[in-house]
Amino acid sequence: MVSKKTKRTMENINSRLQLVVRSGKYSMGMKTALRSLRGGKAKLVIISNNCPSITKSMLEYYAMLSKSSVLHYNGNNIDLGTACGKTYRTHVMTITEAGDSDILGKI
Repeated sequence: MVSKKTKRTMENINSRLQLVVRSGKYSMGMKTALRSLRGGKAKLVIISNNCPSITKSMLEYYAMLSKSSVLHYNGNNIDLGTACGKTYRTHVMTITEAGDSDILGKI
């Protein structure tokens, strides 16, 4: 059973993600995440909880080098894709511009 506080923060993050999708710039997927991290464009990297550990550690390492923030999403890859309004699943989401959302300031 998920506690009320965890559920509330998940809903809060999901609503902020929806705002980023509507008004900001983002990319989904491993290749584009690595490309934007290497280029220094990524401001926030969101990783699902069922991402393979080698992939997770590689993304965290690149994020540390590019001075980007990392958010470990509490849901699996299906939940992350659904939170973004997509019909497919994704392990990684990279935010380059937040738009109207305040997701970068809260992390």
